[in-house]
Amino acid sequence: MRVLITGGSGFLGINLVRHLFSKAIDDIIVLDIEPFDYPEKDKITFIKGDIRNKERVATAMLDVDIVVHTAAALPLYSEEDIMSTDVEGTRNLLEAAASENVKRFVHISSTAVYGIPDHHPLLENDKLIGVGPYGEAKILAEKECLKYRDKGMYVPIIRPKSFIGPERLGVFALFYDWAKDGHNFPMIGSGNNRYQLLDVEDLCEAIWLTMSLDEKICNDTFNIGAKEFTTMKEDYQAVLDVAGFKKKIIGFPAQPVIWGLRILEKLKLSPLYKWVYETACEDSFVSIDKAEKILGYKPKHSNKDALIRNYNWYIANLNNFKGESGVSHRVPWKQGILILVKQLF
Repeated sequence: MRVLITGGSGFLGINLVRHLFSKAIDDIIVLDIEPFDYPEKDKITFIKGDIRNKERVATAMLDVDIVVHTAAALPLYSEEDIMSTDVEGTRNLLEAAASENVKRFVHISSTAVYGIPDHHPLLENDKLIGVGPYGEAKILAEKECLKYRDKGMYVPIIRPKSFIGPERLGVFALFYDWAKDGHNFPMIGSGNNRYQLLDVEDLCEAIWLTMSLDEKICNDTFNIGAKEFTTMKEDYQAVLDVAGFKKKIIGFPAQPVIWGLRILEKLKLSPLYKWVYETACEDSFVSIDKAEKILGYKPKHSNKDALIRNYNWYIANLNNFKGESGVSHRVPWKQGILILVKQLF
């Protein structure tokens, strides 16, 4: 099995590479605009390239059996980059995959396609309403996938909840930074809402199931998330307890905080974007019944397990990314004015 992973240098990408190695899949190509700077670099074929570049995509697609499309421009990118990467890039990959008669194209979407819903749990056939350019782009990318599914290509679509684990930084690094330094952590709203997360190990196993099970079973759309989760306040408190400073999650009235964050985002003083702060105080969880019944998906990790596992990795690797920042999940995001707010807690 020759597998192409787009975005393979990213957080999900490296975890998926390692997961496939554990399944004895060792013919792996990574296509990414960022270098693949992991210890496994000599075990994979790396092609540096942008999925918006049709020539690089065509080169990467040669003799490929299965594509796992994880590459995406995340919400902190410009709207132009998000749309061109997440929609046009996906279209380029599908065109090339069809041309090369690729057996299966696994598309990693997002539960951001559901927007801010009015009911829970969310089902795969619920209405899609994206929040912001990222959510809108993910919906449009899925539509591109469905076009090729209608043409006869096997195109499993996975909609994961926010996933965390080894190599994950991004917005979660902000929380872990406050925890390690012995600060309380503010929460938008009471924190009594239920917000489902996902461990990247469980996501990788779900991807493997869509890669390896019968094509007709997998040619569908699946929500993927943790099975066990409580409230935001309780789940995140588990990390503060592990940090050992006896600090607490402190809730604040949601609407004043949201309005403040909207202003800070417009002024580019905060790394938090609309999808984060508009949904943080709301229930947010999907039904994984379909994946459990059809794929046999059995998540190992609860929200608490995933958060603590990610925090322990963060502490163990802290010296490796000190001074780094950016807009991807691989590096911490600049805290902006929130670094001053931290001192108040």
